[in-house]
Amino acid sequence: MDRFGVSVLALGAAILSVACGSDGSSPASSADGGSGARVAAGGAAGSSTAAGGTAAGAGGASRGAGGTRAGAGGVSSGGTGASAGGASSGGIGGTPSDGGDVSGGLPEGNSGIASKHPGDVGIGADSAVIFADDFESYPATAHGPELNKVWDAVYQNQYVGISTAAANVHGGKQALELTLPQQAAELSDGTDKTLAQEQDALYLRYYSKIQPPFDVVGSSHNGSSISAHYFNGNMATPGVPADGKNKFLVNLETWRGDAATASPGQLNVYVYHPEQRTQYGDHFFPTGLVDPNTSIPFDFGPSFVKRPDIIPELGRWYCYEYMVRANAPGKRDGRIAIWLDGKLVADFGNLRFRDIDTLKIDRFGLSFHIKSNPNGEAKKWYDDVVAATSYIGPVAP
Repeated sequence: MDRFGVSVLALGAAILSVACGSDGSSPASSADGGSGARVAAGGAAGSSTAAGGTAAGAGGASRGAGGTRAGAGGVSSGGTGASAGGASSGGIGGTPSDGGDVSGGLPEGNSGIASKHPGDVGIGADSAVIFADDFESYPATAHGPELNKVWDAVYQNQYVGISTAAANVHGGKQALELTLPQQAAELSDGTDKTLAQEQDALYLRYYSKIQPPFDVVGSSHNGSSISAHYFNGNMATPGVPADGKNKFLVNLETWRGDAATASPGQLNVYVYHPEQRTQYGDHFFPTGLVDPNTSIPFDFGPSFVKRPDIIPELGRWYCYEYMVRANAPGKRDGRIAIWLDGKLVADFGNLRFRDIDTLKIDRFGLSFHIKSNPNGEAKKWYDDVVAATSYIGPVAP
């Protein structure tokens, strides 16, 4: 099984590496000024072992019933450019615990944490940053076991490594490279980090690109995850609906439901929440459509703004960032926001993630999953990862 519970190829012990545990310490920062991998005090827990490089989970494919997604709202090809200037008026609005106005405006552009740390130099030391990794601190030949000294679970160690090719590095001299071989069977790579101090809200920013042609149709958790108790240790709990007390999960990814849709598909969030429509997660699209059963409207609140769908270009680096903020129990003030190259491209409010205040975010990760990949080897790169308690924004010049 992969981390979200879809079945993966059963690999023999001879080619599976067992992810190594660690004491949770971070390697030294690189000499060229990169931030290296850093865990803020109280931020992330020590390393756990992902046996065989996979996480067990029950259940079938992540996609619920309801057929392919209707294409209302149009498709915007090529993503968005960076938003210039400062924050939009109204600020962030605050967290459920401080009584903030969840209908307030969200910041955009170079107005976040990164603006105070040009080139991301020293960003890991910022008081609002929980974790930062620019992948500069690892040996160039590093694979899963070396990465597992900083990340708490690495899946499919033999397909997780470091790239030094300039075209496949966003900043500095190295980036994370995830590879999926050509094969019909399902497989998932990834790295996860657990939080020693659980959070009501988390922002996750990273740069990523996918190698063309990435000719994949169907289930592909190919982005990132923020979750609350979705994992028991390193074992995913797919097919078990969220009920307000057990878990929630929000993945930022693309979805390509048919070959007529350009690859890699439409940007969306895949969400386990108490009002999900099947036993598996719902896909929320910027237009406001929810799959499965796109004909049924979902109430994202009176302030919801429909935005056009986005299909990111293959072979191009993008700055992805998203926020997940849990609701105060008894209120519908949960929120998910997505930024692409510093521009707000989706904002989902009026959400209920939990009914108890002890259910908090405890994990985030990067992933590259394909249900079936018969058309050629696939690669994806990640760089300049930051997790924080407030808006981060693109790397500042």
